[in-house]
Amino acid sequence: MRALDTNALVRFLLKDDERQAETIYRIFKQAESDKEVLFVPLLVVLETVWVLDSVYVIPRQEIIDSINELLLMPILEFEKQPAIQSFISSARETKMDLSDLLIAHSAKFSGCECVLTFDKRASNFGLFELLR
Repeated sequence: MRALDTNALVRFLLKDDERQAETIYRIFKQAESDKEVLFVPLLVVLETVWVLDSVYVIPRQEIIDSINELLLMPILEFEKQPAIQSFISSARETKMDLSDLLIAHSAKFSGCECVLTFDKRASNFGLFELLR
């Protein structure tokens, strides 16, 4: 199995570099033909969310929708997919920072009761505990 890096997902989603977008599209089509599955590490999802939000200033709902659409692609296997699905549900219901939400859901699905943080805003979400 091969894994994808953040830049491959970003090129696929944004097509901001035509040559690289064509390359990743071709790889996806070949994987589909060969019934190959490509692995997407959770850190790549987190970094993709951050890049789309911070670098490209993509609207929140478009980021959520894009990640959700990637989850539906049969050629992609996501690390901690249930955590990512839970993250998407929470992201639709709250205005909380997307990266913080993904961290919280990853921790929850890893068996943690909470994430300790100094971030007052994040601590308003039930999966965080504010350090004082």
